[in-house]
Amino acid sequence: QVQLVESGGGLGQPGGSLRLSCAASGSFISIDAMSWYRQASGKQREMVAAITTGGSTNYVDSVKGRFTIFRDNAKNTVYLQMNSLKPDDTAVYYCYVEVRVQPNIATDYWGQGTQVTVSS
Repeated sequence: QVQLVESGGGLGQPGGSLRLSCAASGSFISIDAMSWYRQASGKQREMVAAITTGGSTNYVDSVKGRFTIFRDNAKNTVYLQMNSLKPDDTAVYYCYVEVRVQPNIATDYWGQGTQVTVSS
């Protein structure tokens, strides 16, 4: 019904930048909130950044000032611009979206995850 395809992960240098994208496709009316989570090896999954339909954003303290979440509604895509990368940013990153499949029905979807490794 709805597919989320993530891209942009890979190997980044400390202090460098990467941009993740998550494109939604399928049958849906609209996308409500969109967010990025990450899970480092041996650690709990945490919400990294979130953006509402209206454009309000929220970030975990560890990425504030370095990461930016934004969305392109015309492309049904959410992005995570990651600057000033640190080794601690190494994790599998997942996009998470709330999709409105009917006017009064919303369904949550997870992306497949993309590995981000920050190392010199």
